[in-house]
Amino acid sequence: MTLRRSWAEDTRLPGSTVRPALRRIADGSAPLADADWILLLQAQDDELDELCDLADVARRNAVGDELTFVANRNFDTGTVLDLIGTPRLEDLVAEAWTLGATEICLQGPVPPSRPASDYLTVVERIRAVAPEMHVHAYRVPEVIDAAQRLDITVREFLLAAQAAGVGTVPGTAAQVLDDSVRAALSPTGEALSVATWVETITTAHGVGLKSTATMLYGHLERPDHQVAHLRLLGAIQTRTGGFTELILMPMLPELAPSHLREMATHGPSARETRAVHAVARLMLQESFDHLQAAWTKLDADALTAVLRGGADDVGGVLIDGTLMPGAGPESGRQLVPADVERLAADLGRTVRQRTTPYGSAPAERCDVLRRVFA
Repeated sequence: MTLRRSWAEDTRLPGSTVRPALRRIADGSAPLADADWILLLQAQDDELDELCDLADVARRNAVGDELTFVANRNFDTGTVLDLIGTPRLEDLVAEAWTLGATEICLQGPVPPSRPASDYLTVVERIRAVAPEMHVHAYRVPEVIDAAQRLDITVREFLLAAQAAGVGTVPGTAAQVLDDSVRAALSPTGEALSVATWVETITTAHGVGLKSTATMLYGHLERPDHQVAHLRLLGAIQTRTGGFTELILMPMLPELAPSHLREMATHGPSARETRAVHAVARLMLQESFDHLQAAWTKLDADALTAVLRGGADDVGGVLIDGTLMPGAGPESGRQLVPADVERLAADLGRTVRQRTTPYGSAPAERCDVLRRVFA
C-alpha cells in the first residue's frame, strides 16, 4: 500500500476548497459526500477553527454542556490471574469498590498456560466480590481466542460471558477497518480481518452486549481510510444501536509496532487530532451521541482542544489503588474528580459521573469517589 504523508508534510489546502463544505454543514443545505469529509480532514487555520466550532455545536445539540467520566479500574487479565498470595484478584476488586469504582475493565488474553475457562471464572470472581460492579471485557481478539480454545462459537462464548457477569465489551482492536492497512500494521502481515472484527462486534450487540467503538489514527492510514472507517462504524450503529461511544486514539510513537517506529516517530499532529475529532462528531452526529477524548494518549492542550471541538466525555479515571498499582496496562495514569472539575470549569461545563452505559452513577458511588480523592 502507499504510505501516508509524514507528519511534517501537512498539505495546505486553499480555503476556497474547504469552505463550501463548511457552509453546507452550517446551513444544513445538503449532506456531504465522502470526498467532502476527506477535504475537511485536511482543514487548517481559520477553516480548522470553524470546523471545530461546528463540531462543538453538534456536541452541544447532542448531549448539552456536561463533561462526563466513569470511575473505573483497568486489569490485565493475565496479570491478575497469575496472582498468588496477597494481593489476590478479590483484594484488588474490593479495593476498587472501596475507592468508588463502578467499572472493572478486563483486557488481554488468558495465558496459554491457564485453562480457557478462566475467561469466565475471572469475571465470576469479580462479581462475587462486588455484585454491582460493571465488568467491561473482552476485546474482539480475546473473544475469538476464548471461543476457539473452548471449542464453542463466538456467540456461545459471548452468551456465557454475559451469564458470568460481563456487561459490555471493549470495541478496541478495530485499528482502521481496512484490510490493507491492518496487514501493514501487523508485524507478521497476518491481521484480524475487517469482516471478522465486524462479525464479532455485531454478534456481541446481537446478544445484548453493547460495546465502545474506536479508531486508531496517525500511522499509515490516509484521510480516505479514516472516512471509510467512520462510515462503517456509523452503518453498524444504525443497524444494531450497540455502540455506547466512539473513541479516537492516536498512535503514540512509543507504542508503535517495532517495524513502524522509523516511520511513526512523531505521532499525529495537533492539527490532525483536532480535525479527526471534529469530522467524526459531524459525520456521525445522527448515530453517535458520545465522542470520548482518549485523555491518556493526549497532552493537556490536545485534550482541551478536542473537548472544544466535538468530544463530550473523558472516559475512565483509571483508579490504581495501592495494593498493586501495576495490575492494569495504563497504570500510573489517573484522573481525580478535582482534575475533571477543573477541566470542566475551563470549558464552561458541568461534570457528571456516569455509569458505563452513560446513566448517572449512584449518588453513594459519587460520594465515595469524592471523599477518597478529596
